Amino acid sequence: MVADPAALRRAADALAGAKGPVAVDTERASGYRYSQRAYLVQLRREGAGTWLVDPIALGGRLDPLVQALEGTEWVLHAASQDLPCLAELGLRPGVLFDTELAGRLAGFERVALGTLVERLLGYRLEKGHGAADWSRRPLPADWLTYAALDVELLVQLRDVLEAELERQGKLAWALEEFEAVRTAPLPRPRTDPWRRTSGIHRVRNQRQLALVRALWEARDTVARERDIAPGRVLPDSALMEAASRNPANEAELLALPVFRGRSQRRMAGVWMNALRKAGALTKAELPEPAGQHDGPPPPNRWADKDPDAAARLAATRAALATIAEANTLPVENLLLPDLVRRTCWQPPADLSPESVASVLREGGARSWQIDLTLEALTKALAASAPPPAG
Repeated sequence: MVADPAALRRAADALAGAKGPVAVDTERASGYRYSQRAYLVQLRREGAGTWLVDPIALGGRLDPLVQALEGTEWVLHAASQDLPCLAELGLRPGVLFDTELAGRLAGFERVALGTLVERLLGYRLEKGHGAADWSRRPLPADWLTYAALDVELLVQLRDVLEAELERQGKLAWALEEFEAVRTAPLPRPRTDPWRRTSGIHRVRNQRQLALVRALWEARDTVARERDIAPGRVLPDSALMEAASRNPANEAELLALPVFRGRSQRRMAGVWMNALRKAGALTKAELPEPAGQHDGPPPPNRWADKDPDAAARLAATRAALATIAEANTLPVENLLLPDLVRRTCWQPPADLSPESVASVLREGGARSWQIDLTLEALTKALAASAPPPAG
């Protein structure tokens, strides 16, 4: 364990003096905390052993570790989940190998860490604490064992997967994918995140939507200030219940099932204030029934809105499925589904291979993806709907 500056310096010296890739993992407290910060960082390198770093005890100051790992290759499993919280600590890989992504590209149907380790290395990893509250202190010994096991065999797994990708002629593809993950910008904030409230699809009344939005925003403020997962402040079901009943006062609110508890009684004023503000909105201030989208409509509406676009999408999906099967790849790793939909909805005007390649490149497709799909995609984009019968 590394929980003080002296131990951090020992860890940094040991890791800097070792050789080979560094296995890296983090533990967060999703479902317990509002933030997605790392509450534990696990590191292992041949010759240095395993180090479990507590960034909370260190106040997030990991400068010696940042310097020790500069320019090294990192091995992570599902790296996109861990890289943002590592970047918050100043930790960024110089080179990346993602074992989950490697497993997908190698054609394995199940790519969970434990599954790949058991299949390719013959070990069964002890599980049981992945969904635990890692913000808890002190961390129990069996949790620390679980955390250490997540990096115990990562480098060996990396080596086996690299050999398999090389055998299949896919290693160059994988390296492009790893670099894209490593250099990817942080995801943009969602537009109208309150629209993801569970059960909101049943709401059609704009006033009720305004009530859901007001309660969601009030809950989000409380959760952020207290660093508590929003669902632990107030579950989505309670937001929906309050929005549908629209209680006139605190007594009516507290009569609702979820609001009868002690903590909700203390918060009753917050929720009622949100409901009253939403109730006072003018019609022009109410949210639209459907959220704003910057992309095409849902594909199930294409046949009515643009039959030719629907024909292009059907032809493109069939072509990509054939290519993916021939190369033992998940079709979503061949081209991002969102990029496929956008390209089919609004293809380039001249449909030349050069124009299609440019659209794919601007949409984030890698060179290997364009090389594999360009010819078939260019043909599929020329599809059109059959003329009406009669």
